[in-house]
Amino acid sequence: MNARMPELKRCFEAAGFSEVKTLLSSGNIVFNARSSSLASLEQRAEKAMQSELGHSFDTFVRPSRYLQDLIDSDPFAELSLAPSAKRVVTFLRNPVPPDVELPIERDGASIVKANATEVFSAYVPDPKKGPVFMRLLERSFGKGITTRTLDTVVKCAKA
Repeated sequence: MNARMPELKRCFEAAGFSEVKTLLSSGNIVFNARSSSLASLEQRAEKAMQSELGHSFDTFVRPSRYLQDLIDSDPFAELSLAPSAKRVVTFLRNPVPPDVELPIERDGASIVKANATEVFSAYVPDPKKGPVFMRLLERSFGKGITTRTLDTVVKCAKA
């Protein structure tokens, strides 16, 4: 079940976040908030969605400066990727499990590296293979994840 972006914006405003903007149509919200832990901001947003919408979505908060530093680190620079490969960042709820060995590859999808709370992947789109990429990520890191293209992360950092 998805929510419309204006509804999500209203939820964040009701939770007391300021300068709330929606970005694209995939649940990206940009806002200002008083200094607080990321976990408490996530809980506050999820509680507001539950209250306003009657259901909630997992929320992954990252400060814009953090996203910009991640982009500036150029996480895909050392990799030999096909020009048509989509570069993807997966945000995790929990740290990368210690038993995960990278890279993980399957059907043109590669999970190539990770830091404590993000995983960096690439895939070459292939309509014949369907959502192999997302299944590979969920099998490796669980369902408590959200995935964005690097282009979307750049837009979020700059918003």
